[in-house]
Amino acid sequence: MSLRIKFIQDINFRLSEHPSILYFRWSPAESWGSTWLFLVTSISAYITISAALHIFLHHLLRRRHSVPVGPIPALHSLTMSLLSATIFAGILSSSVAEIRDTRWFWRRSKTPFQWLLCFPLGTRPSGRVFFWSYIFYLSRFLHIFRTFFTILKNPHKFPYFQIFNHSILICMSFLWLEFSQSFQVLAILSMTLVFAMVYGYRFFTEIGFRKSYFPFVMFCQIVLVVMNMGWHVGVLVLHFWKGGCNGMGAWVFNTVLNSFVLLFVLNFYVKKCLSERDFAASRTETKDTTSEISYKLLTSNRS
Repeated sequence: MSLRIKFIQDINFRLSEHPSILYFRWSPAESWGSTWLFLVTSISAYITISAALHIFLHHLLRRRHSVPVGPIPALHSLTMSLLSATIFAGILSSSVAEIRDTRWFWRRSKTPFQWLLCFPLGTRPSGRVFFWSYIFYLSRFLHIFRTFFTILKNPHKFPYFQIFNHSILICMSFLWLEFSQSFQVLAILSMTLVFAMVYGYRFFTEIGFRKSYFPFVMFCQIVLVVMNMGWHVGVLVLHFWKGGCNGMGAWVFNTVLNSFVLLFVLNFYVKKCLSERDFAASRTETKDTTSEISYKLLTSNRS
């Protein structure tokens, strides 16, 4: 029992009490990638490289439909799943510790859940939860490699939605840190939980397991978008009810971006469902036609 307690304490120390976590500070001098120039340059480079790779492969591979990538996508999915699970555990542990240590300051005006949704005015991007928010921000740059795998698998189709979605995530995670935006803890918890499950599912399917008939990835992404919109609404309510939440300027911009993401997701999946329905209908029609032709041939042979 003592070994188990010691193990739990050691994990908790590494997730929320380590000096590098406790004394983290988001600033250009101390945090890599924390400038606006870096944000604009990195997103521009991502879009440019994706477009260049698509154009190059589209003209080079006129007959071939894909480029073999081997086990790299599976390894990427496994890495993203484990990293997302680590960030989830880290920010959850850090949030509990942060609430424990700072509750004396805001307990008369807020509950712990309200604190997660609405940071007090004047909150600075430093300490435990912002360390894990920073790790989440950095993980977005590992996330974008999924786009390159998509282009390699299908060089003749440019993944507009994927590039847009990844760019928005990078931008939003930067704004969370830059403006100490409220609700980011709940957003990161929900996203990392979903990413851990989705990328875990993708890993198993990419190493040979059969895909589920249930649209698991689609369902998770829709749930995630709806949850994020719910967090946005919750912040707005608390902002007017509790006298102000930190980072509301960035909240407005993030809300606009999330609205675009929601529209893109709904548009993408509605088109996908319609195309699958049309494909199923065409297959049924083809089967009926084939059966009718076979019946006529059989009848003519008998006569």
